[in-house]
Amino acid sequence: EVVAYAKKRFVEIIPEIEMPGHSVAALTAYPEYSCTGGPFEVEGRWGVFNDIYCTKESTFTFMQDILDEVVKLFPSSYIHLGGDEAPRIRWKNCVHCQERMKQEHLTKEAELQTYFINRIENYLNARGKKIIGWDEILEGGLAPNAAVMSWRGENGGIAAAGMGHKVVMAPNNYMYIDYYQSEDYTNEPLNIGGLVTLEHIYSYEPYTPKLTKEQCGYIMGVQANVWGEFIHHPDKV
Repeated sequence: EVVAYAKKRFVEIIPEIEMPGHSVAALTAYPEYSCTGGPFEVEGRWGVFNDIYCTKESTFTFMQDILDEVVKLFPSSYIHLGGDEAPRIRWKNCVHCQERMKQEHLTKEAELQTYFINRIENYLNARGKKIIGWDEILEGGLAPNAAVMSWRGENGGIAAAGMGHKVVMAPNNYMYIDYYQSEDYTNEPLNIGGLVTLEHIYSYEPYTPKLTKEQCGYIMGVQANVWGEFIHHPDKV
């Protein structure tokens, strides 16, 4: 119903199925796909947490089962895999993950994350879908056909476009509209901080001189982000 509602208004819904981090809620229900086996509790507040998906074989079966449902539900050409804010400390101390690194001749955990994303990308490509992820997916080497959303400033997007990958520019210093809107923010609801005025947003130019004209052609557009950590009522939105 949501997809159909949006389509009538010329909006394409792209689902984001987060992996390997931001997954404590899933691991609470399915602790067998973690490195430690749990038990876990759903976190009561937002943040970045150390428990992420393990790279054992059963995890990939689990993720593929989920994505099979997602592919059927969403006609969009892209599926977003997240990939951001995934600490790799559990992988460093996990027998399964360290064995996986040996098997794949990987030298650091960042490369293991690339392996994870690569496997999922291949699975989705075979089903006619492309992937997009946050700029952290660059850190261990970018998956072959992945598009990148650059949120930690523009550098990730510049790097990806320079390598011939499609990019959405969403730098937090311009495009995070959950920040304060005015230097006099006393009449605004409490939020995560930062300052992005309307004038500042409209001043943003995604086609940077740091890229050639041809490379700028890989920039698909921009995205404004409004995150819900402090937004508990429609009036705040």
